[in-house]
Amino acid sequence: MPDEPVDPSDIGERDAPPIADKPYKIVFEANKCIAAGKCAEVSGNWTMNLTSGIAQPESYFIDAEDLESNVEAAEACPAKKDRGVIHVVDRRTDEEIAPDPEGDGTLSVDW
Repeated sequence: MPDEPVDPSDIGERDAPPIADKPYKIVFEANKCIAAGKCAEVSGNWTMNLTSGIAQPESYFIDAEDLESNVEAAEACPAKKDRGVIHVVDRRTDEEIAPDPEGDGTLSVDW
């Protein structure tokens, strides 16, 4: 029996800020990060940790002002055979905004 798909509304919501304040969230598959640094090149929310060799967002919950740069980070990520390991999700609809490789808004994590 295959595993059930991950429900993006469940990830990180326990300690999340109100949706009205931060309507978007980042789901990051850190275990699949290849340390290319593309995310940190395009978004001020992402930095490379030189000790671990992987990127890390400053915040997992973002507002509309930070949306564009985090979408760019998700789309620039070359990990997971160019599908990326950074996912930007609209908390109001539970749809994946980026990278959305299937084009249907479902969360494209590969755990």
